[in-house]
Amino acid sequence: MLLLTGATGSVGSRLLPLLLERGEDVRCLVREPRRLGPRRVDVQIALGDLGEMSDPYLVRQALRGVDTVVHLAATIRDQPPHRIEELNGLATVRLLRAAERSGVRRFVFFSALNASVAQRTRFFRAKWLAERAVNSSPLQTTVFAPSIVYDRSDPWVTLLRRFSFLPVLPVSGSGQACFQPIWAQDAARCVVTALESGEGRGRYELAGPETLSYDEMSALVSRVAGRPRPLVHLPLPVIRAGLISIRSLFGEAVFATWEEAELMEVPMVSERGSADAQALGVEPRRMENVLEES
Repeated sequence: MLLLTGATGSVGSRLLPLLLERGEDVRCLVREPRRLGPRRVDVQIALGDLGEMSDPYLVRQALRGVDTVVHLAATIRDQPPHRIEELNGLATVRLLRAAERSGVRRFVFFSALNASVAQRTRFFRAKWLAERAVNSSPLQTTVFAPSIVYDRSDPWVTLLRRFSFLPVLPVSGSGQACFQPIWAQDAARCVVTALESGEGRGRYELAGPETLSYDEMSALVSRVAGRPRPLVHLPLPVIRAGLISIRSLFGEAVFATWEEAELMEVPMVSERGSADAQALGVEPRRMENVLEES
């Protein structure tokens, strides 16, 4: 039995069909099973989310009979009453320790490229904490550290597409931070190959075949949408004040938070480029080619 968290996310929704095609018995830890679509009848369901990893009964039931955990679930904003640090860091540690006690053999974790204790954002610091715990585990562990992961209809690409209806395309900050965007399908294929290999410890930096700045990615999305727009850079203090004010008015329904905007100021570039993905037999596709197929 394989336990999959984050099955409804960008990578998880691509990974689940691949696992089922391999004949894997999959249990999905999900908050809303309906979001699994037709696949919900092909898997076991464990009801829960990252905020409930402190519930020993829920975790014990989710891990019953599980041999491998693939932990993709994460958040880039607070989900009151839970903060990013608990949901991305502490929840991973709790799931990992429970897996060790339950006889799980292998733990696969999605971290983030360039996560470190000294990073400016809470998201990356929480990912660093979780990755340290995974690396110290006696289980067979595999860590994937991707650059920015995208899909044709993910929330980030969808938001940029909607912005392209405006006369100008707003960009927070300088727009110069660089990324090596990797398609969610390519990231999912990397996970499958690693699972098939049966290797023990390993760490893979997942990066696409090109390095693009935030400006370049924003312009690319608007161009492919058929609405190329000039970019207008908004100072970070203005963005911060505006997003915090909007969130205080509309709560968690806001289109973006300051934490999410700040992420686009942190470069996510691997010196190895797409070499790790290629070592897993995956030739990552260029972002433009993927988006043009939508």
